[in-house]
Amino acid sequence: MLIKKLMTQPIVTVEFDDTLKVLKEIFENVKFHHLLVVEDKKLYGVISDRDLLKATSPFVGTANEKVRDKLTLNRKAHQIMTRKPITLTADANVYDAIAIFNEHSISCIPIVNEHFEPVGIVSWRDILRVIGQNHEKKVNKTHT
Repeated sequence: MLIKKLMTQPIVTVEFDDTLKVLKEIFENVKFHHLLVVEDKKLYGVISDRDLLKATSPFVGTANEKVRDKLTLNRKAHQIMTRKPITLTADANVYDAIAIFNEHSISCIPIVNEHFEPVGIVSWRDILRVIGQNHEKKVNKTHT
């Protein structure tokens, strides 16, 4: 199966100088776990919701919040992003993605075009979903 059949689209991107406050608002309002960092439409990094959690004070938004805690939200996307992410193209095979997930400790693979512009994203959850759907189809065929 080709990556283009299972990649998530559209993607949500942020720029180098977007603040962690902006990233936090995005993650709070959507149900995905990764943002792609672009500049001039080209991919430069990835930020996971876990990266954001590690980079911000645990006291933000609590009764114990201090000024210094709030200031962590002023940091920029480029300060916490994973640089030079491992990528694939849409015509790659799902087994290429599985090999990357097995070899590297990452949770998503940005999908880029020939200009290194992001066009989609694949997570290990996307692959598990497809495996589950294929299994379900096989089970249903054997019971009919």
